[in-house]
Formats: sequence, structure tokens, C-alpha cells
Amino acid sequence: MEEIKRVLSALPFWPSLSESERELLIGGAIIEDYPKKSVVCNSANACLGLSVVLAGEMRVCILSEEGREVTLCRLHPGDTCVLSAVCVIHEITFESLLIAQTDCRILSILPGVFKRLIDQNIHIRCFTYEKATMRFSDAMWTMQQILFHGFDRRLAAFLLSEADRLGKNELRMTHEDIARYISSAREVVARMLKRFAEDGLLRVNRGSIVLIDRKGLELLL
Repeated sequence: MEEIKRVLSALPFWPSLSESERELLIGGAIIEDYPKKSVVCNSANACLGLSVVLAGEMRVCILSEEGREVTLCRLHPGDTCVLSAVCVIHEITFESLLIAQTDCRILSILPGVFKRLIDQNIHIRCFTYEKATMRFSDAMWTMQQILFHGFDRRLAAFLLSEADRLGKNELRMTHEDIARYISSAREVVARMLKRFAEDGLLRVNRGSIVLIDRKGLELLL
């Protein structure tokens, strides 16, 4: 219960809640662990409620009829996800999957409680729609990359942004991981990484990629 209260009290709308709303929120939140590669939430047939990532990494994606995944965004510790609450936020009409990219620990505000709080508190409602807008922007940026940018540019942008996020030039990930993140095929990723390596932009090791020439990668953008 202490961990739940600590996480919830860090949310931006917490100071604007009444004492009874805080009690309702704390009593309506749970913390669960999800193993790597498990489906945390499938908006087509399940509703998790508002979720907060406590540990690990989640991937939000959409799935085509042919089974192809398109990653819309990634969530890291401290990130909040409203796409897991589609039964409450009816304006979100597309179906998405939340997948545990690593072992994850997630706090969820149960749908019934979340719906009640949205209806009665304008601060929670504003926070929710702000987050929904952010995720919609993420999705639009992803689709723009896929539709209008060459694969070399997409891959270079991903590698640079990941290096910036981690604060280092060695990225511990496989070709399959990268393919999932940028919605491509592993074979296509492998070929482009090989080309980048031949151009002296990076070095491919077993299970990792080392960026050697960041300026060269930036020129591709």
C-alpha cells in the first residue's frame, strides 16, 4: 500500500484531489508484475485502466490482419499510459496491444475507479486527455516515418535517439529487437546495419551495436 501511495502521490493531479478522492484512488490501484514478451493489455478485449510503468519497458503497438506489428511508442519507468484505459476513454477508437518488452512492474488504476474520478475531477480529466494527445502524436510521428522516410533514415534516427536516451554509444539489442521497434523485418535491419558497418558508421557485435560515427549517421537525417 505504501508503494501505491508513493507512486500515486507523484502524479501531477494528486495535489488537486480531495481526501476522499485520494482514498478512492489508493484503494482502486494495484501493482502487478509481467514477464518479458507477455501481453499486458489487449484493448480489443481487455481494459487495464490507467497504467504507470514502475520498472522495465513496455511497447505499444497495433496489429494488422496479417499479424504484422507496428510499434507506436515505448514506455519506460515513470511513463503513464492511457491506451490501456480504452473502456473509459471512448474517444480512443483504435485497437492496440501493450507488450512487456522486458520484465515489467506496472501500477494500474482500475477502470471503474478511474472512470468515476474522471467524471468528477476536471484535473484528472485534463491530465488524461493531455496524455491521450501525446500518444496520438507519437502514433502520427511513427506513421509519418514509415510512410514518407527511407529505411536508412529511419534506422539512423532510431539508433541516435536510443543512444541519446541511454547516454552511451553501445546499444545492447538484437536485430529482432530493432525490427520490432521500427516496424520492419529482421532481415532488412540486418542488411542496413551491414551497410552502415561497411561505411564505418557503426560496429555490429554479438548482441550489441556500437555507434562509431555519429556525425555520419546524423547526415543521413
